Amino acid sequence: MKVVLDTNIFISGIHWEGSPYKVLQAWAHNKFELISSPEIIEELINTLLNFKKPLPPEDILWWKDLILQKATIVIPTKKLDIIKNDPDDNKFLEAAKQSQANYLISRDKKHILILKKFEKTLILSPEEFLKILEQREKQ
Repeated sequence: MKVVLDTNIFISGIHWEGSPYKVLQAWAHNKFELISSPEIIEELINTLLNFKKPLPPEDILWWKDLILQKATIVIPTKKLDIIKNDPDDNKFLEAAKQSQANYLISRDKKHILILKKFEKTLILSPEEFLKILEQREKQ
């Protein structure tokens, strides 16, 4: 199962407990294949560096290295213009399209979750995604 995570899932999961944290734990336990791209990784690094609760540089480097080692990195070949109100968010759709991801997980209700689906990729909240993982484990 291929999954693209919005930067907000990483930020919430790194700094707090809750559903985004559980999603990151599921990834750590190989419950799904994380799909990322250089643009997504760059946004995550910049957000972690400038966040109101900044991480030490060595922790940010640890996260970057973990993603580079453990995730499948795609280089989207086509720029999209689907999300007009926040064009920067199109990078998540581009990674999903390039990898044919099953899911895109986000907490962005204004720009991303509102789409519900993009081509074959279902767009879900972390809570919805965790329910799917739970159902798969029961099978």
